[in-house]
Amino acid sequence: MLTVFGSTALDTIRTPKKVLKDVLGGAATFAAISASFFTKPSLIAVVGEDFPKKYHNILKAHLDLRGLSVLNGKTFRYDGKYDKTLSVRKTLKTELNVLGDFKPSVPEEYKKSDFVYLANNDPEQNAKIIKEFDNVRFSMCDTIEFWIMTKKNSVIKMMKSVDAVVINDEEARLLTKEQNLITCAKKIMDWGPKYIVIKKGEHGSLLFHEDVIFSSVGFSLKSVLDPTGAGDSFAGAMIGYLASKKKTNFSEIKKSVVYGNVMGSFAVERYGINGLTRLKRSDITKRLKQYEKMVTF
Repeated sequence: MLTVFGSTALDTIRTPKKVLKDVLGGAATFAAISASFFTKPSLIAVVGEDFPKKYHNILKAHLDLRGLSVLNGKTFRYDGKYDKTLSVRKTLKTELNVLGDFKPSVPEEYKKSDFVYLANNDPEQNAKIIKEFDNVRFSMCDTIEFWIMTKKNSVIKMMKSVDAVVINDEEARLLTKEQNLITCAKKIMDWGPKYIVIKKGEHGSLLFHEDVIFSSVGFSLKSVLDPTGAGDSFAGAMIGYLASKKKTNFSEIKKSVVYGNVMGSFAVERYGINGLTRLKRSDITKRLKQYEKMVTF
């Protein structure tokens, strides 16, 4: 059983070609829906009274929502703008709203989860909630610049409590104060986690375990419309795949990273969550075969 904890949001995303207002977003949303193509994830998150019914129905179609709280007030909102290359995003506004006062807890039905993903949420909440599960077999977390800048010590403490860390290259450098990504990974591993995945956007990712480095390319695309949620979709696919296989050996973790690259590529091809919600399992199988052709020689 897999449980995903993190944010469900209403996003305003500004790209050079289109502006999306109050669309379904959030780290846990992308991660959990991505994971749902491999297993049935349980979601722990919070929304406000203003959360649209149509978005609730989308979540319900993919996830177990017994851990979704609806509180008085407004849903967490994010507003960001991409540059012309779609590689740089500037945060214009963040409104925590109900997320700011949220006191998360693990429902009894979820406490037996053996796979847990802590999306880029408050590291103090993440470190606390992981202790509420009875028998976690494999746990993974993510973080973002905001938490590194405001709660760095808590981020490090959170990472000590999980098996794997997924982080992008810029955040890895910011967190460790190192430039070389191998050095960054070694430093994070010294804090406790066994596996480090450093995402490099369109250039793929690097998986580190002990003295082994597994490099995987990004799936080449003709068109990228909206990078929002790509990293979360990557992580969700990883943990979802592992939960479906009920295995955590290094061979399966390498495969999970490949699925992460593939699911991240689907996420960026459409606006908002549509890259995932309009996806079929057959699309994933087809793209995985294309990916294999890309890297086999």
